[in-house]
Amino acid sequence: MNAPIKDFVDADTRQNMLTTLQAQRDSYIAEGYVSAETRIDRIDRAIDILVTHAEAISAAMNDDFSCRPRQTNLMTDVTGSIECLKHSKKHLKNWMKSEKRPTMFPLNLLGARSQISYQPKGVVGVIAPWNFPFGMVFEPLAGVLAAGNRAMIKPSEFTPATSSIMAEIIGSAFDPSELAVFTGGPEVGQAFSTLPFDHLIFTGATSVARHIMSAAADNLVPVTLELGGKSPVIITRSADIGEAVQRIMVGKMLNAGQVCIAPDYLMVPEEALEQVIEKATKIVGDMYPKILDNKDMVNDRHYQRISANLADAEKRAIRTVTINPADEDFTKNPSQKIAPTLIINPDDEAMCMQDEIFGPILPIKTYKNFEETISYINNRPRPLAAYFFGKDKAEEERFLTGTTSGGVSINDVMFHMLQKDLPFGGIGPSGMGAYHGIEGFKTFSHAKGIYRQPNRIPFAKLAGFMPPYGDASEKTIRQKVKK
Repeated sequence: MNAPIKDFVDADTRQNMLTTLQAQRDSYIAEGYVSAETRIDRIDRAIDILVTHAEAISAAMNDDFSCRPRQTNLMTDVTGSIECLKHSKKHLKNWMKSEKRPTMFPLNLLGARSQISYQPKGVVGVIAPWNFPFGMVFEPLAGVLAAGNRAMIKPSEFTPATSSIMAEIIGSAFDPSELAVFTGGPEVGQAFSTLPFDHLIFTGATSVARHIMSAAADNLVPVTLELGGKSPVIITRSADIGEAVQRIMVGKMLNAGQVCIAPDYLMVPEEALEQVIEKATKIVGDMYPKILDNKDMVNDRHYQRISANLADAEKRAIRTVTINPADEDFTKNPSQKIAPTLIINPDDEAMCMQDEIFGPILPIKTYKNFEETISYINNRPRPLAAYFFGKDKAEEERFLTGTTSGGVSINDVMFHMLQKDLPFGGIGPSGMGAYHGIEGFKTFSHAKGIYRQPNRIPFAKLAGFMPPYGDASEKTIRQKVKK
């Protein structure tokens, strides 16, 4: 190993991590070229354990979340993962092909050739969050395995039952020299992040990502960070208000808003505000006639934080609209549910406008002219996602070219992330790097530039690169130093 693991964990855990990393690296080196057939076999095994254990995975997630719907578990974590794996399996042979690149004149005329060959990086570390504990492991794994790598996985300590079944089913299908899972608390995660991987992908909070990146820097480990941020939604005057609000609220309420690309704040024309509030209230009420016994949730840590956002709005005398169709008593709330709440025109210093909300509250701000929305977005940290609703193509183009975000959905929310051939990732505070599709394959591959020199042609001498320098050298310089 190039560097020792830091003493965050006990000696046995520390040694187990180091031994596994060395075993994976040794196995990767011994294997040499990783054939398409080997990569497909590993992907097939990953698909098989997800299909075989789908219901058990959902049950484990329910143990951790207490009440998240089975359908949500299967659609977000199981089917989404399977789709990514199948997409990578289908395309990896084409992705693996070397790419020809132009060779500089006159070397190209003399038979020299250039190309890029995509090579596995080796061992990839995967640190996953709690909100989609299987999806945020297996979706990036699709690219990791397609690129021919081995992987070590650290699932969230906040989902112990899910982490346990993950370790069990991966262990049943993969040798530890291929894939290995390390469960445990934050101290295990800290130690894991200091390992000298060949690449590390982290999904989670921006605040934690700073520590991850710092730890990785000690070993110069390249990182992919999938973070979050305040993803804006713009409803323009050309939009169908009812359709837009329905799609926004479906996305906002998925997993009680605990999604990194959930709509974080909404901007609407000032004259449409009351219509938007009315539509949002009705749509959420239709979807969730009762709140206290519905199967979405906010965990304790986020319950306290979201409650603080609401208390801050109350302190500031900001108008709020609580969506509580059954008029339930939230003072009796052992499962710590939060009623969906709209916060109307909060000032920019309000808590709900500072950090990613990650819960079932939605600030709504009004604007007079469309250009205000562009300025507002650009004056804030770049988000993971941005959403536009409207039929005006000029405004749509202005939104696309005038703002910067990790990804965009037009006339819907979140669906760009579901497209397995579109890169998924952030920019700036919302992350770096991307996975899904060929971009994921390239993220976890080393693009090796290869130049082939023909035999029996003394290029260095002919070009004047070989001492002693003379006429050939001066001729080459004159050819290059010109406009």
